[in-house]
Amino acid sequence: MPRFRHGVRPDTYLFFFVSFALVVFLTHAPYFDLPYFWDELGQFVPAALDIYHDGAWIPHSTVPNSHPPGVMAYLAAVWKIFGYSIVAARSAMLLLASLTALATFLLAIHLCRGLSGAPAFAPLLLLLLDPLFYMQSMMAQLDMPAMLFTLLALLLFLQDHHRSAALMCVALVLAKETGVLLPIVFLAALAVDRPRAKYAAYYLAPFAVLAVWFFFLWRGTGHLFGDAGYTHYNLAYALHPVRAAICLIRRIYYLFIADFRWAGSIAILYAWKKSRLYANREWRITWLFIGGHVLLVSLLGGAELERYLLPVLPLVYIAMAAAWSVLRPLWRNTGLIAVSAGLLIGVFVNPPYPFPLENNLAMVDFVELHHNAAEVLESSYAAKTIYTAWPLTAALRDPRFGYVQHKLSAAETSDLRYSTLNAIDPKGVEVLVLYSRTWEPAWGVLQWPEVETFLRHFYQYERQMNADEVRRHFGLVPVKRWTQRGQFIEVYARPL
Repeated sequence: MPRFRHGVRPDTYLFFFVSFALVVFLTHAPYFDLPYFWDELGQFVPAALDIYHDGAWIPHSTVPNSHPPGVMAYLAAVWKIFGYSIVAARSAMLLLASLTALATFLLAIHLCRGLSGAPAFAPLLLLLLDPLFYMQSMMAQLDMPAMLFTLLALLLFLQDHHRSAALMCVALVLAKETGVLLPIVFLAALAVDRPRAKYAAYYLAPFAVLAVWFFFLWRGTGHLFGDAGYTHYNLAYALHPVRAAICLIRRIYYLFIADFRWAGSIAILYAWKKSRLYANREWRITWLFIGGHVLLVSLLGGAELERYLLPVLPLVYIAMAAAWSVLRPLWRNTGLIAVSAGLLIGVFVNPPYPFPLENNLAMVDFVELHHNAAEVLESSYAAKTIYTAWPLTAALRDPRFGYVQHKLSAAETSDLRYSTLNAIDPKGVEVLVLYSRTWEPAWGVLQWPEVETFLRHFYQYERQMNADEVRRHFGLVPVKRWTQRGQFIEVYARPL
C-alpha cells in the first residue's frame, strides 16, 4: 500500500477516495445507461460476456487478440455479483476511474514534495477536466485500467515497495499487454542502481504472466497474437514509416499542445532550462517511461487512438504542476487556468480534423444518433434485412448492447464508401443505413484537397456514398435523417 507522506495522514485515504468518487460518478450520471460504443461492443464487452456466460478466457463471440483478459474478467465478476447490465459495467469502470484519480493525487504528492503551493491538486483537477479521461472513465476498455495500475506501480516503485510494485505490474500486463514497458523501465533503473539491484527479480513476474497468456492464446488460436488480421493491422500496417512518423507527431501534439496543454508545456520547458526540477532519480525514471510509452504506442496499434496515451497523461499533468510551482504565482495561476479552460472546452468542442469520437462528447452524440435510428428500424423494418456497416450492425444484432429490444437482421458491409456500396447488387437491398463514421465537418481540414489526397494514399480514405448515389444505384429514398452536433445517420428504404 502506498504511504502518505508530508503531512497527509493515512486515515485520509477513504476521505479523498470518496470525494474523488463523488465527483467522478456525479459528473457521469447522465450516461450510466448509455449504450456501448465502437470497440466496447466490437471487442471488450463480447469478450467479457464470453467469460461471464461460459468461462471462455479466449473469446469466441468476437475476434481473439493479444489483449489479456484482466479487464474483461473484472467486468464478468461484477456481472456475476450484480447481474448483467450496462449500468453495472459503466459503474465498474467509474470505480476504477475514481481509484485512478486517487493514484494521481498520491503520485503528485510524492513527485512534487517540497515544492511551493499545493501542486498535488493541479494534476488532479486537470485529469478530471480532461476530455479523454472523462470519456474513457466510463467506457469498458483497457487503457484507463492500465492507467490506474501504471500510476500505482510507479508510486510503489519510487517508494521502494518493490514486491507491491511488481504485483501492480502483473495487474498492469493483465489489463493490457503494452504495460510490459513499465517493468522494463524499472529493470533498467535497477540495473544502474547497485543498492536496489537486488529487487530486480521481482519484476520478472509480469513477463512470466504475459508469457503464460501468449502461450495459452497460441494454443487456443494457432496465432501468437490471436488472429493474423489483427497482427498485420497492429504491427505491419502501423510500422509503415510515414504512418509511424505521423503517429509520433500526433502523440506529441496531443500530449503537449492540444486543448491548451501548450500552456503547461511551456512551463515544463522553462523549468527544465532554468532549474534542476527534473534532475533527480525519480523524475528521470518518470520521463524515461513517458518517452518510451509515447514511442511504443506510436509504433504499435494501427488505429492510432489517443486513449493509448492514458497511462502517461497524468504524469504529464504532474510535470506541469511541478513546473508551475517554480514560477511566480501570477504565471502559475495563469497557466493552470489556461490549461483547465482548454480541457473543459475540449469536452464539448470538436477539432477541425478527423479524430476518434471517443475522445470527447462526440461519442455520446454518435451513440444517441444510433439509438434513435435503431428504435425506428426495430419498429418499422424488423422484418427486413438492414444493410449498413459495423458497428451499427453489431448494435442491431444484439439487444445486450442497449440499442434494440429484439435481434434484427443486419447485413454488414466493410464500410460505407462509394466504391464498397456501388459493388453491392442493388436488387436485394431494401433498407440501407448511412452514417458519419469519420468526423469531417464542412469547415474541417478534410475539405482541403491536399489533406484528402494524403489520407487517401496513406490511410485508404475515401468519401462515403451520398443520397443521390444511393437513389441512382439502389433505387432507395431517404425516409429518416437525424443530425447532432455535426454527425448524422440516414435511413433509406425502397418506396412503396
